[in-house]
Amino acid sequence: MKNFKTINILVCFAFLAIFSCADDFIDVASQDENSGDFFNSEEDYQKALIAAYDYLQATAQQNQIAEIASDNTLAGGESATDTPGIQEIDDMIHTSTNDQLRNIWKWMYTGVNRTNYIMEFQDKTDFANKTSVLAQTRFLRAFYYFELVKWFGDVPLVVDKRILYGEQFGLERTPKAQVYAQIEDDLNFAIENLPYTQSETGRVTKGAAQALLGKAYLYQDKFTESATVLEDLISKGPYDLVPTALAPLMWENEYENNIESVFEIQYSDVDGGSYDCFECLEGNYAVGFNGVRGYEGPVFDFGYSFNVPTQDVVDAFEDGDIRLDYSILDIKQWIIDNPTASYNEDAGYEQTGYYNRKYIARLGDQNRPDAALTNPNNFREIRFADVLLMAAEALNRGNISDERAKIYLNRVRNRATLGNITTSGNNLTNDIYKERRVEFVGEGLRFFDLVRTGRAAGTIPGFQSNKNELFPIPIEEIELSGNTWTQNPGYEN
Repeated sequence: MKNFKTINILVCFAFLAIFSCADDFIDVASQDENSGDFFNSEEDYQKALIAAYDYLQATAQQNQIAEIASDNTLAGGESATDTPGIQEIDDMIHTSTNDQLRNIWKWMYTGVNRTNYIMEFQDKTDFANKTSVLAQTRFLRAFYYFELVKWFGDVPLVVDKRILYGEQFGLERTPKAQVYAQIEDDLNFAIENLPYTQSETGRVTKGAAQALLGKAYLYQDKFTESATVLEDLISKGPYDLVPTALAPLMWENEYENNIESVFEIQYSDVDGGSYDCFECLEGNYAVGFNGVRGYEGPVFDFGYSFNVPTQDVVDAFEDGDIRLDYSILDIKQWIIDNPTASYNEDAGYEQTGYYNRKYIARLGDQNRPDAALTNPNNFREIRFADVLLMAAEALNRGNISDERAKIYLNRVRNRATLGNITTSGNNLTNDIYKERRVEFVGEGLRFFDLVRTGRAAGTIPGFQSNKNELFPIPIEEIELSGNTWTQNPGYEN
């Protein structure tokens, strides 16, 4: 789907003339309240929609940080002071002045504002594909709000209008239950009005909306609702697991948007952005930053040694689980098996000898000057394996059907050449949890899985109960509210 991404880049440059940026609260739209010079044709709506898609790419940073926040990986990098905000999150000592957390807030609200710009003028001009445009827009709004509520809890909820400069002073934090209700409403609209297959790969689909809705329900412990929508997707959707023989190739560029990909964030090797503007990047920066420091040799390219897996997550794999080899790169064993390869063993911080093999740069990924900023590897945001394991969890934890739960769980295990699970009740719950950890290592799901199931304290080093379940509201945003917002518990000082 690189064609759609290329269009995205060109349109966003044009759209910036209409939708300007400011380093306050979120991107601030034009003061032209009537939008008289825009939204006069389908082309205008499509340009605005593509601009709304654009901030999906900014999630490369938060997906990487979410993995580092868990017990799966350490921050790594060059030294203990390399990107301090990431080091702080790894050690669970982050505060409201953390730059990376403010980025997540700003970038996700930029996405929200771009979707709301479309919805504000949804009735201005009619055209044949308008329902599809609105359905895609509402999916994107749901996605951005889901990220915000997942990271920060109660957040300001604004619907169908832009947040213009000055209006932030009157906004209050909305209870997360109301935010989730809006997410559900948006996703149900998307489900009703989107097809399972789009003519342009990369545009969101009915299946993506069902999967995200099932996940949103699961995060609220709405197990019956989650199981219903996910099982409908499993039985009617066009998705399946990549077969065992091809599973090791699933994260290679030539296997992007495969049969297992329910929702995939698109990246390209086109120049754009910089180290001072990660949200402007068209490439997946995390792929380069996860790589082996000082590496030379076959298959892989160099990297900056962030996000390094721990021995604990390596030990979580069962004997004979083929996922270990294609999920985690053991660099010392790789050097033994490939004598022409080398790396700087003494460079870097917190180096464990393990790397996130799913998302590290491959040789030939791109030919641009800065490989770290222009890696074209897509992020597999929701895979069919996640749908199966979410359905299994909802069925089991909701006391709906352990038998069906085991069918979905064992589909994932059998693909990994492992035998069937035969447990039930709480033992089955724990087996599903274990499976999620090894299936999705390196994909940024572990931290939130632990938090939403109440298992983070005592599992994540440094995690404090009644505090680290949420991240702090950035101090700048509290100040922009006129200091009327209450900080999340534990971060008041």
